[in-house]
Amino acid sequence: MSSVLRSPDDSFLLGGELPVRRLGYGTAQLTGPGYWGPPADRQKSLAVLRAAVDRGVTLIDTAENYGPWVAEDLVAEALHPYRDDLVIATKGGVVRTSDSTTRITGRPEQLRAMCEGSLRRLRTDRIDLYQLHRLDPRVPMAEQLGTLDALRQEGKIRYIGLDTLTAEQLEQALSLTGIASVQNRFNLLDRSSDAVLKVCETHGLAFLPWFPLANGTLAGEGAAALAGIAERHGATRGQIALAWLLHHSPALCPTPGTGSPVHLAENLGAREIPLSTEDMSLLEALASA
Repeated sequence: MSSVLRSPDDSFLLGGELPVRRLGYGTAQLTGPGYWGPPADRQKSLAVLRAAVDRGVTLIDTAENYGPWVAEDLVAEALHPYRDDLVIATKGGVVRTSDSTTRITGRPEQLRAMCEGSLRRLRTDRIDLYQLHRLDPRVPMAEQLGTLDALRQEGKIRYIGLDTLTAEQLEQALSLTGIASVQNRFNLLDRSSDAVLKVCETHGLAFLPWFPLANGTLAGEGAAALAGIAERHGATRGQIALAWLLHHSPALCPTPGTGSPVHLAENLGAREIPLSTEDMSLLEALASA
């Protein structure tokens, strides 16, 4: 019989002081196809947001370019006034121009305007976690982070996060200002950002992996390697993939998104799955395979 690991710690201290439950909720799937336009059923999207909070989610991850603007509006309509323990994270620095095109924009005046727009849509005076959606290669990092740091000093941002960068860029950013979180692609089959995760662990940063279910691949029938472990736990493949993230590192704070109440309940059920040492060995081996 394989030994059973303890269930992973359920909480993370964002910025070293603000507690969030590690399994959060992402809002990208609440918009139209390609993150463009409104959802087909607005009331259903609002209901899913409320259900996430009712089921104990304390970290909501959204972005200006989801829609654009649609997801932030939905968050405010569904959840404002916000519960004291609810942390709202949003992102700026990417402009969506269609369901398949975006552009990066990191000039100081643009970042400031985007942050101000998010403050209005979210109906708040301060954004808990404001994340730079992409570093603009045409603008010095110091200027981009300097703008966010100025917004933080003005009380409009509590914490700064970054999205999609290398370990070297993260170390550089940390030399310029305080960073609370990182969002990079990371899941059971894609661990190309492992070096970034190690920096996060060293510095006490939250790592919010995007595509935690490999855009649905790890939840589908194609994820045959997960089937045996899922069956032993009476769980789904997707739940095992999320449980692996929670066990793999205490810095990982996945925010899987869905527009389905059923899938929401399924995703959040991953919090209750204790994986054994045997389970983890099998799962760790999948990346190399």
